Amino acid sequence: MNTINSLVKIISNDFDIPNEINENQLREAMIDAFAYLIDHDFPKLIQILYKADVDQYKLKELLETTEGKSSAEVIADAYLARQKAKIATWAKYSK
Repeated sequence: MNTINSLVKIISNDFDIPNEINENQLREAMIDAFAYLIDHDFPKLIQILYKADVDQYKLKELLETTEGKSSAEVIADAYLARQKAKIATWAKYSK
């Protein structure tokens, strides 16, 4: 299974993501989803990030220091990076 399919499979547990999507579309969908959660359901946002094991201290630092990106973009990028790291770890140890 390639990385994008694995990402969609993991992310589909928390978000409604179409199966046929490329990485740029997935990132845009995640930015939109996190923007919505920031504005309308912050507890769910925290729950999703906790469940995904996104490092809260690293994320806080990124939110404070990243310029030229919205909070939703920073969160989406950190979330996707964490999910990709999980996939890489699983691939490494499943061989």
